[in-house]
Amino acid sequence: MKKNTEKIESLTRILEQIDFLLKQQDESENILNFTDSEKYKLIKNLASKESLKTLKNLLNNLHPSDVADILEALPLERRLAVWELVKSENDGDILVEVSDVVRQTLIADMDNTELLAAAEQLDTDEIADIANDLPGDVLNDLLESLDVQNRERLESALSYPNESVGALMDFDIATIRDDISLEVVLNYLRKIKKLPDHTDKLFVVDRFGSILGVLPLERILVGESQSIVKDVMATDAVTFKPKDTAHEASNAFERYDLVTAPVVDETGKLLGRLTVDAVMDYIRDETENEKFSMVGLRDEDMFSSIWKSVQNRWAWLAINLVTALIASRVIGIFEGSIEKVVALAALMPIVAGIGGNSGNQTTTLIVRALALGQVTFSNIRLLMFKEVGVALLNGILWGSVLGMFAFLLYGNIQLGYVMTGAMILNLILSAIMGVMIPLVLNRMGKDPAVGSSVLITAMTDSGGFFIFLGLATLVLL
Repeated sequence: MKKNTEKIESLTRILEQIDFLLKQQDESENILNFTDSEKYKLIKNLASKESLKTLKNLLNNLHPSDVADILEALPLERRLAVWELVKSENDGDILVEVSDVVRQTLIADMDNTELLAAAEQLDTDEIADIANDLPGDVLNDLLESLDVQNRERLESALSYPNESVGALMDFDIATIRDDISLEVVLNYLRKIKKLPDHTDKLFVVDRFGSILGVLPLERILVGESQSIVKDVMATDAVTFKPKDTAHEASNAFERYDLVTAPVVDETGKLLGRLTVDAVMDYIRDETENEKFSMVGLRDEDMFSSIWKSVQNRWAWLAINLVTALIASRVIGIFEGSIEKVVALAALMPIVAGIGGNSGNQTTTLIVRALALGQVTFSNIRLLMFKEVGVALLNGILWGSVLGMFAFLLYGNIQLGYVMTGAMILNLILSAIMGVMIPLVLNRMGKDPAVGSSVLITAMTDSGGFFIFLGLATLVLL
C-alpha cells in the first residue's frame, strides 16, 4: 500500500513537471509568433528546444505503464502532444497498457505506417489485446507480415471471446521432454539464456506436444542432477482450456497461488500458457468496469468530449428520471398528509436514504457472491433469510434511535412510532430488493453489477416514501 501511494505521488509530480514544460512550450510558441526581435526569437527558440529535450528525456526514462498513466491523466490536446514525444520503439508497449478508450484516441492520431511499426514490436498475445482497435487494413497488413506460426497463433487468439482464457493466452512457452535428466534441463536453460517472462515452471510434453506435467524451477535447482524429469515432475498441475472463462481462471490463480498455468486443447495438446500478469490485468479491468457498471456507466475517457460523455451517461440518467418521477408521484399521493404534518417532509428523506445505503450494501455482497460462484439455488433462501434478519435488527436499533429523535424534536410520540416502523419496513424492503435485483439480472443473462446501484436506490426511495407516508397517514391522521 505504501509503495502504491509513493508511485501515485511520483506520477503526480511528473504530471506537474510535464504540465510546466508544456506551458513553457506554449509560451515560447506564442512569443515567437508575435515578437519582432530576431535576437529574442532566437533565445526563446533555444529555450523551447531545451524544454522539449527535457520533456523527451523525462518520458523516455519512464516505464511504458507509467507513460500510459500519464497519457490517461492529460486532456486530449496535451495527450497527443506528449504522445508525439514518446520514443517510437515504445509505442506498442504503451498502446497495450493504456485503457481502451484512450488507446482509440492515440490510434486515431497515428497513420497506418506508424501503427504497423508499433504493432510489429509486440508479441502475438499483445497484438491480440489491441487488435480490435486497429483499422482493418492495418490488421491485414500485420497478419501478412507475420510468419506462419505467429499468424496462426494470432488468428487463434482473435477467434476466442474477450472474456475467455484463449484471449489472454501467452504463446511464449518453454517445454521439455520427460526422459531427460535435470542436468540436461539445466544445460538447456543455460544455452537458451533467456526464459519467457514470469516463468516459474517448465511444461513437460510428449513427442506429440501433449502435456504430461510441469517441472517447477525450484526442483531443477535443488534436485539431484541425475534425476529424470518424469520422476520429479508434478503431474497434478492446474490446466485450462481456451474456452474457459477468464473469471474462472482468475479465481483458480488466487486459490492455488499460481504464477503460470498451461492451456491445453480437448486432447491435452499444449497450446500456450496463462500468466499471472495477464490475470492481474483482467482483474483490474473487471474491477474498473464493475465500478462503472454499478452506476450504469461504460468505461469513459476522463477527458472525452462533452457529447461522448453525454452519450455514455444518458441512458441510466433517463432511468433515474423515470424512477424520480415515480417517487414524486408517491409523494404527491400523500400531499394532504404532508400539509397537515409538515415534519413529514423533513423526515422522509432520512428513511429513504438509509434504506438506499443498506440496499446497496446487500447488493454489493450478492454481486460479489455471484462473481465467486458462491450463490446456488439451494442457498438463496438462506441468503434471503439472513439479509432480512440483518435488516430487521438494524431497523429495530436505528429505527428506535430515529423514533426517539423525532419525538424529542417534534414532541409527538406517534411520529416517533411512525419513524421506527417505517425504518424497519424500508430496511426489510431494501434487503429483499438487494438480494433479488442481482439474482434476477443474473438469471436474465445480464451482468448483475450493471446499474444495480441505480435500481436499488430507485426501489428504496419510492418504497421508503410510500411506507413512511402511508404509515403516517394511518397513524397520525
